[in-house]
Amino acid sequence: MEVGLGHYLGLAVALFGLGAIGFLVRRSILIQLMCIELMLNAVNLLLVSFNRYHPADQQGQVFAFFVIAIAAAEAAVGLAIVVSLFRLNKTVETDSVEQLRH
Repeated sequence: MEVGLGHYLGLAVALFGLGAIGFLVRRSILIQLMCIELMLNAVNLLLVSFNRYHPADQQGQVFAFFVIAIAAAEAAVGLAIVVSLFRLNKTVETDSVEQLRH
């Protein structure tokens, strides 16, 4: 059995859906950041799999590289926000985020 584009698409949709559901259901900011990373990895899987079936150019892999760079920056900024939230409230639950406005 050959692994086709549909298998990659199914896996990417499942990963993205799992990340989206995890982001919407969980209250911990750390878990939400991990779910965002899971969704970005699903997008990278799609980009690389489409590039595999259209190998004339490397646009999918180049774009996936930029998504990885953006994900690293998002993780750094997100963790800085989590650290400041924890210092203020001693919790990382999203219900207490309103206090960052002060």
